[in-house]
Amino acid sequence: MLNPFWSTYIQGFLIVMAMLTIVWIVSVQKVNAGIVDPFWGLGFVLVNAFYFFNTPAENLRKWILLALVSIWGLRLFAYLWWRNWGKPEDYRYAQFRQKYGAERYWWFSFFQVFLLQGILLSLISAPLFVVNYSENASFTFWDAFAILCWIIGFAFEAGGDYQLVKFKSNPANKGKVLNTGFWKYTRHPNYFGDACVWWGFAFFSLATKNYWPVLGSVFMTFLLVKVSGVALLEKALKTNKPQYDEYIRKTSSFFPWFPKK
Repeated sequence: MLNPFWSTYIQGFLIVMAMLTIVWIVSVQKVNAGIVDPFWGLGFVLVNAFYFFNTPAENLRKWILLALVSIWGLRLFAYLWWRNWGKPEDYRYAQFRQKYGAERYWWFSFFQVFLLQGILLSLISAPLFVVNYSENASFTFWDAFAILCWIIGFAFEAGGDYQLVKFKSNPANKGKVLNTGFWKYTRHPNYFGDACVWWGFAFFSLATKNYWPVLGSVFMTFLLVKVSGVALLEKALKTNKPQYDEYIRKTSSFFPWFPKK
């Protein structure tokens, strides 16, 4: 029989998968696997709330984490839901549907997209789980640093998204590259901000003297830079926007820095 620690962690995964299975059923009806994207942020809100209410520890850190995860996750959910509403299936999923055949992609998408997202979400949530489970209540330097890192990250992520929406809303900017605001200092302020937020959660884990869960934030950063974030987006932008090569020459890829002359 599993001890309470692992039992709670596995239950959190099952709850996330229950949510994603419902989303998958809706995606089959709508023939649009892309509706899963907004539920990435919401999944972390859900699983963190489960950890919060089903772990024995009671301390201020848990409440702070609940607030920060909820603010970050709900904003991301709302933004992606608004951005994708009424749009056709994202090109990534459309390509997969064409590659594997529409006749079988409806069930194949569950394993390729929804189950995979549930597993990744559960693995990455490791810092959230141990912070909620830990009874180490003393507030440390790491806690203060975690909050500061989260604030910086949230400003870059939410601010970058807002600036991009405002830029795209002007028809005169069609085909142009946004290189002002946060986008002047990094080509991907939203991804950098997302990584900072998750390193904030990692530092909370360090404050509880739990070190291995930091791997969840390392993994999230790897996904953002090398898999589904920077690398994938830049490949498309280089093809679609001729001005992007000049932007690459002048502007830092990920970490914010002053542009080159």
